[in-house]
Parts: sequence; structure tokens; C-alpha cells
Amino acid sequence: MGYSNGLFLHPVPQEIFYTHHNSDFSVCVRLPGEEWQDLYEYTVTVDMNNPQSASMVQFDFSGTVEVRVKLNNGILNSAVIRPLSKNIQPVINGNYLSFFLDRPVKLSVEVNGDRQHNLHIFANPPETEKPLPGGPGVLYFGPGLHVPEDGYAWYPESNTVMYLAPGAVLRGAVDCTKVENVRVIGRGILDHPDHGIGIKYSKHIEIDGIVILDPRFYSISVGQSEDIKVRNFKSFSYQGWSDGVDFFCTSAVDISDVFLRNSDDNIAIYGHRWEFYGDAKNYRITDAILWGDIAHPINIGLHGDTSIEGNVIEDLYFSNIDVLDHDEDDRNYQGCVAFSVGDHNLVRNVVIENLRVENITEGQLLNLRVLYNEKYCSGPGRGIQNVTFRNVFYNYDGWPPNPSVVEGYDEIHRIDGVTFENIVINGKRIRTFEEGNIRIGKFAENILLK
Repeated sequence: MGYSNGLFLHPVPQEIFYTHHNSDFSVCVRLPGEEWQDLYEYTVTVDMNNPQSASMVQFDFSGTVEVRVKLNNGILNSAVIRPLSKNIQPVINGNYLSFFLDRPVKLSVEVNGDRQHNLHIFANPPETEKPLPGGPGVLYFGPGLHVPEDGYAWYPESNTVMYLAPGAVLRGAVDCTKVENVRVIGRGILDHPDHGIGIKYSKHIEIDGIVILDPRFYSISVGQSEDIKVRNFKSFSYQGWSDGVDFFCTSAVDISDVFLRNSDDNIAIYGHRWEFYGDAKNYRITDAILWGDIAHPINIGLHGDTSIEGNVIEDLYFSNIDVLDHDEDDRNYQGCVAFSVGDHNLVRNVVIENLRVENITEGQLLNLRVLYNEKYCSGPGRGIQNVTFRNVFYNYDGWPPNPSVVEGYDEIHRIDGVTFENIVINGKRIRTFEEGNIRIGKFAENILLK
């Protein structure tokens, strides 16, 4: 395995070669006109409601490559490659489909309408940084299977680069507690950890390039920390409370180029919970592909601190977000984008733009509520202020999803200032809230549609 004129295939540890393989698809990749090279198809488990085995492959490349996929079980009648915004049209020839890539991309290949046994393709850019084993401040994991000494986690110290080389599979978590200047980078995999990466009371932490497979709980959980960067990150989970990336009382967060398929919230931003205290400010989340097998792709504001006036969650910016699915049967937890604002939280100054929703199996497009969730909260939220949705696109077949909701809690705990600008549903820019299936409830003012 290695680079071949712009193409790099990741080695696979022999210890997991048979246990982690999925034979639904055979996937090859090549530079145009050269020999096909086989990829290893990992098994990833998805959907807590009905756990299923899907497939994942990954490789690095530059320039242009051709990808060929063979369906091994059944007859290939149709295929779609999502996100649809990537505009990749496969060529089908018998039980094979093929297509070209000229830039790094994260894709779901779905044949015969099957989204549960699909193929996830992560075509990474070439690595620009490869720390050497034994280098100063380097915690190096080469190709092969690695298990932590305590059977649970690794604990990088401050000023450390934790490098997971291509082909490195780590059977454990990463615990960053009270550290700073830690980077977890590479192309390796955290395999079935209890938690994925936990960050507590820390600052200047970066995660770049890795994959987390089937953690029991969160893929990334961040509490009372600051200056957190997440790049080119991929995760799958299928169990309860196995969120993607959650933040508690954390500020200065920059997330870009991620693929999260989880059986709880993909991205959540909260105030106080457990031992974490403080506000949450200054988030930038861009170029994200989100797949909520249950719960919310984006959830904001549920947990906070009722022992004081409350936490402030503010200055949040989301852009270029593809939601591949949202499937949640409990009305309390619906919404591709949900402001579930409880526990004295005040959420304000939020922009969500260039949001593309491809499918809602069950749920709502948008859900903005100041509420008191008696299961998780000890008081109502303080309010929602100054929110903008701009360039939102959603198409559906048949029955529409449940109505979107904008609603405060009471005369004191209100919503003030929500603007909807260029909301396009089934190809038509909506001119009224009724056209958009948006219900404006009580205790909500200055709600505008442009």
C-alpha cells in the first residue's frame, strides 16, 4: 500500500482483516488508465432502531481518480450518490457502477434505494503532515492494532501531537483532560471505544483526519474548554447516547469538512451539564454532512444552569450543511435544526445558511422552541433572539414532514427575532409560512419571511 502517482491506499491490520470486513460491495480505485487497486470495505453499524451493517472505504488522492463499485448481493437496478449537491452521476454497467472524482469528498453510495446497507466513501486529500516516530512531542501509532495499557484510553500530555498513521487501529478512547496544545491527527481509526475523544478543561485542541467507529457513547465530547478545531472527521454510531460531536460550556469552536452518521444528535451545543460550567460562544461550523438515524442533526440549547440567571449560547454560524436524513418519532426531539432551549439558557445571534435537507424519514425541518423538558431540564429556557435562516432547500415526496415550529414558553421566556430568507421547498421559494409548513406559535415576535 502506498502512493501511486497521487493515489494512496491505507493498509489494514491483519488482526481485524476478517472481523471488520463487509462483503456487500467490492470497491476499486485507480488513476485514469492505470490498473485497478482494491480497497478494504469496513463494516460500520448504523441505526439504533434497527441496527444494520453498512460499508465504508477510504483512501487519499490528488488529481483525478476513477472509482468502481460492484454490488455482490443481488442485482443492481439503480444507484444514487449523495450528497446530491456534489452532482456525481454514476455510470451503471451490469452489477458495476463507476464515477470519477477530481477533489476530496465524502459520499454515500446507495443502490436499489437501500440507505441502511449503503457504501460510505471517504476520499481524503493527501496528508500534509507526517510526524516521525520518536520525535519530540509525538505520540506515534503506526499501522497495526493498538490497545491502551489500562484497556480504556490514551492520555496525551500538553504540547503533544498524537499521530494515527494510515492503517493504525486504536481500540480505545483518547482523554484530553486539563491539557493544551494537543493535536490528534492522521488517517487512523478509533475502533469501538467506550467514548471516542473526551476533552475537558482544555484549550487549543485539534482533531484532523481520523475516523471513529461505533463508540458506545459520544464520538467527541467537549466540556468547559476553548479553541477546539475539528477537520476532516468521520464517525459512525448506533447506540443510545452515541452523539457525534457535543459541546458543553465551550467557546471558540471551528468545525469543517465532517461526516457524522449517529444514532443521537450529530452536533449539539449546550451550556452547563454535569461538572461543566460557563457560556458557549463563537462557533463556526461549515461543510458538514449530517445523518441523524435518530434525534437531531443539529441541536442547540437544552442543558444549562438554573442555579444562576442562566448560560448564554451565542454567535453561532453554520454554512454549507447537507442533511442526508433525519428520523425521529418523538415530537420532543424532532427538527433537522432544533433550538430546544431550556434550563435558563439564552440563545442569540445565530446564522444558518446554505442548508440542504435531502430526506426526513420522520421529523421536522426546523424546530425553534423555548421549553421546559421535564426529563432533562430543571427550568424553562430564557429565550431565543436574533436567528437567521438563509438559503434553505428541502424536497420531499408524498406527505410533508411534521410542521416546523417557532414558539416561546410564556410571556417572559420568549422568541424575539427570527428571519427566514430564501426558503425553497420542492423547488419553490415560499412566500408564506403556510407554504413552508411553518407554524408560528405563541410568545414569538418579529418573525419575518423574506
